[in-house]
Amino acid sequence: MDMPRPGDPHKRLAGFIGAWSGVETLHPSPWDPAGGTATAKVTNRWGADGFIVVQDYEQTRGGVTNFRGHGVLWYDSGAGQYVMHWWDSMGGAGGEYRGTFEGSVLTLGAPMPQGGHSRTMWDLTTQGSYTFKLEVSTDGLTWRPAIEGQYLKVKAAAPAPRAAATKSAPKKKAASGKKAAPKKAAPRKKAAPKKKAAARKKAAKGGKRR
Repeated sequence: MDMPRPGDPHKRLAGFIGAWSGVETLHPSPWDPAGGTATAKVTNRWGADGFIVVQDYEQTRGGVTNFRGHGVLWYDSGAGQYVMHWWDSMGGAGGEYRGTFEGSVLTLGAPMPQGGHSRTMWDLTTQGSYTFKLEVSTDGLTWRPAIEGQYLKVKAAAPAPRAAATKSAPKKKAASGKKAAPKKAAPRKKAAPKKKAAARKKAAKGGKRR
């Protein structure tokens, strides 16, 4: 049996894929009354052979990572909607956001556990960057921003250049270019005849003393 393959709706999620980083503006909201600025890192990767996008999110403020999230984005062919299931470090049962693309902008909405509504928007128009906006509403009609971010794709670091291979220096040849002749062992010197005669006389005398 042939396995199903991702279709055009799944391929529209390709703009998410990659590692991203950016700066965020945090507007006062129910979960962040003071607001401020933050930096964020986002990693989006394919899962389930291209049927889902898995997202890991990390937010840093004042040099400290204070918030993490994990999402799974997929296409519900029965409803004709994109769906993101989301969990984060605030705890809770997680959320389910649903919506559709309008051009290159994906908008997903969900009710908030504390009441009211939230919606997220990703603008994937520009290759190599995208914008994100999270808005909240008490009645689903009037919306105000909670988080706005601009993210750039992080380029992979270039591989470190390999050190050039060092060749051993060739051995120096003799100045003449000819191989040096092997050294011969010095010939043993023969004892002079006079010394041999004296040695024989000495040996003869020694034999008479026994």
